Amino acid sequence: MVNYKVTVLTENASPPFTLHWVYITLIGTKGQSDPKRLVQWLHSFSKDNKSTFTVSCSKDIGDIEMIMLEKGQFRFTSWLPGMVEVESPTGKTFKFPVYHWISNGNLNFFREGKAVLSCNEIDENLRTYRTKELREQQQNYCWDVYEDGMPECMKADSILSLPQDDTSTIAFQHWKEDSFFAYQFLNGINPMVIKRIEALPKNFPVADKVFQNAPVDLNTEMEKGNIFLCDYKILDKVTTNTISGKKQYLTAPLVLLHQTEDRMMPIAIQLKQNPGQDNPVFLPSDSENDWLLAKMFVRSADFNLHELNYHLLRTHLLAEVFGVALKRNLPRVHPVHKILSRHTRGTLQINVLARLSLISKDGVFTEFTASGGAGMFTILRESLSNLTYKSLCIPDDIEDRGLNDVKNFYYRDDGLKLWNIMHSFVTNTLKYYYTDDDVVQKDDELQNWIKEIFEHGFLRKEKTGIPQKFTTVSELVKFVTMVMFTCSVQHAAVNTGQKDFYGWMPNGPSTMQEPPPTKKGEMTKARIMAALPDTQITISSMEVVRLLSTRLSDAKFLLDFKEEYFTEEGPCEEIKTFKSQLQHLSNSIKERNQKLDLPYTYLDPACVEWSVDI
Repeated sequence: MVNYKVTVLTENASPPFTLHWVYITLIGTKGQSDPKRLVQWLHSFSKDNKSTFTVSCSKDIGDIEMIMLEKGQFRFTSWLPGMVEVESPTGKTFKFPVYHWISNGNLNFFREGKAVLSCNEIDENLRTYRTKELREQQQNYCWDVYEDGMPECMKADSILSLPQDDTSTIAFQHWKEDSFFAYQFLNGINPMVIKRIEALPKNFPVADKVFQNAPVDLNTEMEKGNIFLCDYKILDKVTTNTISGKKQYLTAPLVLLHQTEDRMMPIAIQLKQNPGQDNPVFLPSDSENDWLLAKMFVRSADFNLHELNYHLLRTHLLAEVFGVALKRNLPRVHPVHKILSRHTRGTLQINVLARLSLISKDGVFTEFTASGGAGMFTILRESLSNLTYKSLCIPDDIEDRGLNDVKNFYYRDDGLKLWNIMHSFVTNTLKYYYTDDDVVQKDDELQNWIKEIFEHGFLRKEKTGIPQKFTTVSELVKFVTMVMFTCSVQHAAVNTGQKDFYGWMPNGPSTMQEPPPTKKGEMTKARIMAALPDTQITISSMEVVRLLSTRLSDAKFLLDFKEEYFTEEGPCEEIKTFKSQLQHLSNSIKERNQKLDLPYTYLDPACVEWSVDI
């Protein structure tokens, strides 16, 4: 037997945790090998994994000119190999740069890496494969006329019809995976809904449905703290939009998740708040189409609630309240004004633009989302009514939602560290001016500032818990820290990743164009496609997502902090300490991210902007 050593580097895989059945055939100048299954039990063909195999042939097949790769019949999985190297028994190495997504059942031929012009192609077999490759590419990439008199373009009915090599690689590659669906509740663009539960809501009767034929039961897992809930009840009974004469749909789902040893996974979805025969509980064991559509309705609900509540209201609109009250009540020489001035920069301008072009009567959000129009303001009012001071302070919020010990929760990890650094900076800076609680109580300018915030921002709603006055230094420090955090860190968490997660429309549909299913077993791919936004809605929403994720050319980040406003030695030294701690955290986040399949970069201080200005 003649043995060839094959080394395969995997660039990516979808899903990343599935064992892919991969076959390789070596084609040489003297013959070819039989198809060889590349078995990798321990690590699978996961992202960045490098694996080595032996392909045995009955005779020497000469120099390896081509390889053929085939992936086995696992549904909806794909594999992106990078470089494949083949070492012959004589020690000669042949390199095959693949870098092409391979899906189920297709035969894929790849030439050895040396570049060759067609006029220099001598071997007849290689000429045949070259012609075959181009024929396949020409079938995948077709010219189309978008408008007479314009350059022709790629023929594609939607982004769903693009070849996999030409799509983004985060949400596109993983949006169907249950693990990625659950991951987004922790580290996606909206980590604000998930909470641990000790008992099921009365309107979510799933106890007899989940964990069937499994060695665990729901009550035991809840006692262990392994069950979590995402409840979108704020969206219940919201009047939905009508777009181009067609009624749109928005659900108020409940999602049950289970924390296992290494990840969070969804175990049940109910799309409407009131249980009933026409409101089935969807399970991972249901048909693939049923379960996929249920998850898409959840992602659409999350899009609408995230954009209006956690993005617009809790960062943009509150930052404007803090900024206007700051400028009205605290002179530039006031230490709180000096601390917060940079964190309100640009906010008034971006919010005026948002009111003119996004949420106005003919704004993009109004015209192209399920909640656009009257429903939008219903959600904003209901969200403000349910907002609490504790939910704006990440240590309290994480504690209240029972998320202190959830694994792989990078929003929490990075956010708490940034809060603590900011809290320390505010504490040590304000101590130079507020030597005791009495000084706080006697500062009329400060008291007028918090009074206007309570009255004009939170509409005198005492149940929010927002202070109406400051009586202690610690109260003041916490509130100023919250304002710093909200205007910078929290906005980064719920804004920066929009293109990453919403840039692939099925992972965050702005609306659904068909009603939610009332029965199981009837869903088809055609009905799923009909439920998704049409081309015009998709184009408009994707453009907004792109703009919101694009940083300004003059953007300022936390690490750009300078001694601009303070002149005293003490506060200036505190700023130096603040910057040093931020740099240390940035370094540690970068080091951690190198070990992650999907790095969480949004709260790296080097990437967090000072203020809400985009």
